[in-house]
Amino acid sequence: MKDDTLQALELVDEEAQRYLASLEEQPVKLPHADEAAQSLTADFPEEGMGALQALRTLTSTGMEAATRSSGPRFFHFVTGGGTPAALAADWLASVLDQNSFSWVSSPLGTRLEAISVDWLKELFYLPASWGGILTTGTTTAHITALAAARGWWAERHGVDADQEGLTGLPPVPVFTSGYVHTTALKALSVLGLGRSRARILSNDPTGKLDLHALRHELRGLNGAPAIVIATAGEVNAGHFDPIAAMADLAAEFGAWLHVDGAFGLFAAASPRTTRLLEGVERAQSVVSDGHKWLNVPYDCGFAFLREPERLARTFTISADYISGLVDAHPDFGHLGLESSRRARSLAVWATLRAYGRSGYRTMVERHLDLAQRIAQQVDAAPDLERLAEVPLNIVCFRYHPPGVPEEELDRLNERLGAAVLTDGRVYAGTTRYAGKVALRPAVTNWRTAEADVDLLVEVIRELGARLPLPSAS
Repeated sequence: MKDDTLQALELVDEEAQRYLASLEEQPVKLPHADEAAQSLTADFPEEGMGALQALRTLTSTGMEAATRSSGPRFFHFVTGGGTPAALAADWLASVLDQNSFSWVSSPLGTRLEAISVDWLKELFYLPASWGGILTTGTTTAHITALAAARGWWAERHGVDADQEGLTGLPPVPVFTSGYVHTTALKALSVLGLGRSRARILSNDPTGKLDLHALRHELRGLNGAPAIVIATAGEVNAGHFDPIAAMADLAAEFGAWLHVDGAFGLFAAASPRTTRLLEGVERAQSVVSDGHKWLNVPYDCGFAFLREPERLARTFTISADYISGLVDAHPDFGHLGLESSRRARSLAVWATLRAYGRSGYRTMVERHLDLAQRIAQQVDAAPDLERLAEVPLNIVCFRYHPPGVPEEELDRLNERLGAAVLTDGRVYAGTTRYAGKVALRPAVTNWRTAEADVDLLVEVIRELGARLPLPSAS
């Protein structure tokens, strides 16, 4: 096996420079992206073609097949890019190939993770006494934090669930609003608590929490413990649960308050939006994503806990070859789901060190302004209808040309959403909000500028105008 490492890195570096140089001009999805992806052969070769030829194949075909999700016009899901500091540090993480399990395996990765967690707590105004850990994303952050909540809940019933499991215990009461994200429900499934245990307390078509119902349910437990999940920034319109009021009820009735701030936690970065997070510092656990508004490459997330010692009770592993490694330094492999852990702390540390609190405040506020710019254009357009307020960075609206009957609008917007993704100049997906099919572009990428959001509205209206309209009955 010939060592082509340097030549391979040079080849990829050249292709990366070409990609980045054209990122702001190219469509999000190239015209033949699907065909290019399908052309990659699935037959496992008996004889390899060598590193350089394999990489040439990957770059020539892969660059055609890849969406420009790291670029300024990818408004689908809630996707950030990679700041220059984060991108370069992430490359370095691959070169160094550290396992950030422990101080012994990687003093660098461990130290930078500890610093990054502390800096993130400062950015989000979380108590300095809390602990935290970097994860692969919000899903694993949910699993991490809710595993601690599970242990706390079982402890209230006199059982060590980490050692004995949940056998013989009653079902875990979980209360939330209609804003709850599917990843939180997935975490409940993975942890053996059950997706269906989450009681959604809302009578509002948008999912807004019924606080009176939450109080009623908690009071009805007669002092038994429960888990309450609050959402800071739901994915359809960016709405927030009333975290402070939920914290009051959790404190009154002895419940564990868990806050999903996948992207909404970044509202703390701007004085214009910090009010949305009032009460978050009173939660027991809070989670967020790094590959959203922090703009570090995939994959990255965070879990923060008021009682971080609970993590070690669940996640500590023991074996003869590692039993002597525990020392005065934090060993993050004992605090989270992963044992083999990519040194994602390099990218987190680098971007926070490079741009600081003021850099992130500036970016978040620019995105707030861009979201309002979209909303203003939607409100001014005769063929668009905004469906929700815009508290943060998501604008929820639909195509609604005059004369189209209400019962036809869902099908029309489904077709429009598909047309936008096929067209590829911009990327924005559809959702269902208050029972209506709608578009919900999210402004999260550090590169996104006014021209990009203007193009988004322009393309949506242009493609909508091309669709055959149903006639009124």
